[in-house]
Amino acid sequence: MFINVPEVKLPRIVIIGCGFGGLELAKSLRHCEAQIVMIDKNNYHTFQPLLYQVATAGLEPDSIIYPIRKIFKGQANFHFRWGELQSVIPEKSLITTSIGELRYDHLIIATGSVTNFFGNKDFEAGSMPMKNVTDALNLRSLILQNFEMALLSYDKDELDALMTIMVVGGGPTGVELAGALCELKKHVLPTDYPELDFAKMRIILVENGKEVLATMHPDNRIRACKYLEEMGCEVWLNTGVAKYDGLKAETRDGKQLLTRNLIWSAGVSGQPPAGLKPELINRRGRVLTDEYCRVRGLENIYAIGDVASMESEKYPNGHPQVAPVAIQQAELWVKNYRAMLMGRPLTPFEYFDKGSMATIGRNKAVVELKYFTFGGMPGWLAWMGLHLMMLVGFRNKVIVFINWLWNYINYERNMRLIIRVFKRT
Repeated sequence: MFINVPEVKLPRIVIIGCGFGGLELAKSLRHCEAQIVMIDKNNYHTFQPLLYQVATAGLEPDSIIYPIRKIFKGQANFHFRWGELQSVIPEKSLITTSIGELRYDHLIIATGSVTNFFGNKDFEAGSMPMKNVTDALNLRSLILQNFEMALLSYDKDELDALMTIMVVGGGPTGVELAGALCELKKHVLPTDYPELDFAKMRIILVENGKEVLATMHPDNRIRACKYLEEMGCEVWLNTGVAKYDGLKAETRDGKQLLTRNLIWSAGVSGQPPAGLKPELINRRGRVLTDEYCRVRGLENIYAIGDVASMESEKYPNGHPQVAPVAIQQAELWVKNYRAMLMGRPLTPFEYFDKGSMATIGRNKAVVELKYFTFGGMPGWLAWMGLHLMMLVGFRNKVIVFINWLWNYINYERNMRLIIRVFKRT
């Protein structure tokens, strides 16, 4: 069965995924002579950099998601179909999905990434990832449920486990999440649970390397670690987690810790589709492409963003899996598509790194641009401004700004609700 899409005498460009890359691609193709068909397993775009705020009761999920159909309302050459890619059949220029098959003239794979547990089934079963809205809501529910259970516990070990949160991975996600949890501990949870002794609550950030935020400038690594420790977070560097059974975590150096809350933010891997030859996918699950984002050896299949690995002398393992890379690759693809139609030479991709940033908490962030780094309140304001600009939809920008302002004034987080009970499968 074929997906019901109008047949027109125009090239059909099929985009898989509405992350940052897919979104930019479809928007940039608005005025192109082509039929744009987007397929995504969700009917909304997620602003992933703020997922941790949903998980820590700072924002509701509808503040960081936006309906795909509403984004492209009025774009005549755009068609959205809700479904999941199953496989690619390159020799037939065909894809199979959960809703049927679809022919394409050009296929762009922008499926993003998933949590990488590095093959450890214990971590996958016992820890909490945070890669999508469902993960964030599950994490919020788990933390709040555990505090409700702590009120009922008479066992010291069980109480310690319920009130200890371990975050594995000292990248931007782990650092931002640990900082937000520290603010919950200090300003919010004691009000809700006055019977509990929050001096016993521990928030531990575990990093396998020798510093947090390893890809940032050394000054910002030191600054971020200092901020976390000032907020009451225990930072364990040069520490890897070897085992976790849902109650007891054990590090590689033999240290043991009781916790019912282990959050995994230690890595991601690509989501390549079935149908591509194994040699086209590297060990990180990323699809190998040339400098034009074209999958190696294939003429009309491309990959952009987290799922793509464009290896070069500067980036031997592919570009960083961050939003700016996906957006810039999408912009270049559209530029090259127009050049291809006019018979002009294609432009190779060259990533322009505008800088990076991470927020640790109220008035605390680290920012680095091309020639300088800074932190503190100026960094925090810069972080907020950039993320507000990048949010999709005016309503979302207003709601997030109001929530941030309200939380800043009185530390209140009204979203600390157990909307659904989380149960491990």
